[in-house]
Amino acid sequence: MTRTLTHHCEIALQDEEATLALGDRLARYVAVPQVVFLRGELGAGKTTFSRGFLRGRGHTGSVKSPTYTLVEPYEAMRDGPVFHLDLYRLGNAQELTYLGVDDYLSAQGILLIEWPERAENELPLPTLDITLTPEGSGRVASLSAHSKTLLEALSG
Repeated sequence: MTRTLTHHCEIALQDEEATLALGDRLARYVAVPQVVFLRGELGAGKTTFSRGFLRGRGHTGSVKSPTYTLVEPYEAMRDGPVFHLDLYRLGNAQELTYLGVDDYLSAQGILLIEWPERAENELPLPTLDITLTPEGSGRVASLSAHSKTLLEALSG
């Protein structure tokens, strides 16, 4: 059964700071559990957005792209853990089993998943789907969600 995310909005992000700020705002509005898909080409700002999100959840250390590790867990977070996944280097969707995605889902946390299209049929349905597209010196964030209230809070 396919769920459709029924509410959509676009937010212009002038620069890296605006992308960090959007991640920070989202972190303050979402409750666990959540599955957030992050889409966009290489260099579109997915990890920058994730850095802002993790800072908004109280993380004070560095945030690196999980491109090579595939998963970076942030377990000492307020309101539950955040698991930052990057599926770009995934060989096939069945490798998600080896990553322990089911364990991350059962941890009642938040999954930030970059490159979800690499294994979309094997992933849980997202509660929020974000596509970042470069535009000029900034980018545009296209968001789709079940919650109109969440999107209004993020774009306001």
